[in-house]
Amino acid sequence: MAWSDSHWFIAFPKDACDNTSALDLGADTHKVALFDNSITPDRTVASASTAYGAGVWAAGGVFDATGWPAVGRNLVTPTWTQSSATATFDAVDTASANSTTTLSAFFGCLVYDDTITTLVADQGICFNYFGGSNSVTNGSAQVVWNASGICAITV
Repeated sequence: MAWSDSHWFIAFPKDACDNTSALDLGADTHKVALFDNSITPDRTVASASTAYGAGVWAAGGVFDATGWPAVGRNLVTPTWTQSSATATFDAVDTASANSTTTLSAFFGCLVYDDTITTLVADQGICFNYFGGSNSVTNGSAQVVWNASGICAITV
């Protein structure tokens, strides 16, 4: 089935509300790892299957050793805001580490918490579909978070 949309993992807010994981969107280190179209993200999986290197996230990574490592790039200045009935997680647009990055056929990303180790190390927060295949050759790759931020929930 492959990529088709972007979502929060249901396990992320559930674990926060159940107080089973010390998730901190504002203070923890969060990473963005890129993936090809060989995976099918699922927002309803258990916490352990949302983690970087687990479940569907154990294969299909797209990386450039120096520009965009397999484990991903750090989010810079993450923010968590609420307006009316929508809560939004956002950050500065995420760019490759250099202008000589080469990445091919990446379709989306996993945003995960790289700080926590309990309940699950590297627990996924959300996944984002980029609308199709993206590539960069000997340039700078950038993931641009739109007006809705990285992830938004409307209640």
